Amino acid sequence: MIKTDILIVGGGAAGLSAGQYGARAGRDVVIVEALMPGGQCAYIDMIENYPGFDTPVSGFEIGDRMQKQAEAFGAKIVYDEFVSFEKKDDIFFVKLAGQEVEAKSIIWATGAKHRHIDIPGEEEFNGRGVSYCGTCDGSFFKQQTIFVIGGGDTALTDALYLSKLSDDVTIVHRRDRFRAQDDLIQRVKKTKIKTLMNKRPLEIKGEDNKVSSIVLEDVVTGEKSEHSTKAVFIFAGMIPQTQLLPKELVDDHGYVVADQKMQTAIKGFFVAGDVRDTPFRQVVTAASDGAIAAHSASEYIDEIDGNAY
Repeated sequence: MIKTDILIVGGGAAGLSAGQYGARAGRDVVIVEALMPGGQCAYIDMIENYPGFDTPVSGFEIGDRMQKQAEAFGAKIVYDEFVSFEKKDDIFFVKLAGQEVEAKSIIWATGAKHRHIDIPGEEEFNGRGVSYCGTCDGSFFKQQTIFVIGGGDTALTDALYLSKLSDDVTIVHRRDRFRAQDDLIQRVKKTKIKTLMNKRPLEIKGEDNKVSSIVLEDVVTGEKSEHSTKAVFIFAGMIPQTQLLPKELVDDHGYVVADQKMQTAIKGFFVAGDVRDTPFRQVVTAASDGAIAAHSASEYIDEIDGNAY
């Protein structure tokens, strides 16, 4: 049995930031992480706009620094999987796969996972030419024909990275304009990256158990076309990791709803990062959420312990 002041579920940028701020405030903090600290941040090749870094830095390095900083302040990282929780009086009783935890407060920072587009061939060739992470798998397709599906920040960021590995990168987007930040759009325009707008993928085909082509449909005319390719990178948005939470905490899209203090509908249960209902998802906003959530959790603990003033 682990007893702690603040239990943080998720060890990405939001969770590690919350761990640092919670421990620095003198609280006992435990961070539960199923895989490895850093979360989605660890898969980002280069981050150019994180405050305090005047040169691009890898997401892995930022995640690693956050982990070391949180641990230096006293936060403990436990590698386990969250199963369920219930609140009795002012204590949260949490079941993990391998142990149980009693906590005065919870910060939910599980982030979000890549959304699949559910077309024929996507699952069949997943890991065999279909990928959801350019920095993870791009090196397997150097100087190959690459298609990138999506029109948001992640799609364009990964397309820019992939363009360093291949001169034949095409972005496919179902609308007539990208949803990404203008800076990214302008950078794409300055490269050799090709764009196919008003197109949506219908099928991914393969030969010898590997991707060989992609079938697209023009959303305006309905015309279909097939394009040879060795790799299809899909960036269709994210799925918030809230399947284990009660419905009262999430909105219609599955994101956790909270106020400006990161407080959810359950007192003492806070949220931070990409799993939250927020208009902007970046490493810096996740870290900010974590700091606010930890501060709010500490205030809440003072309140239930009778130390508020």
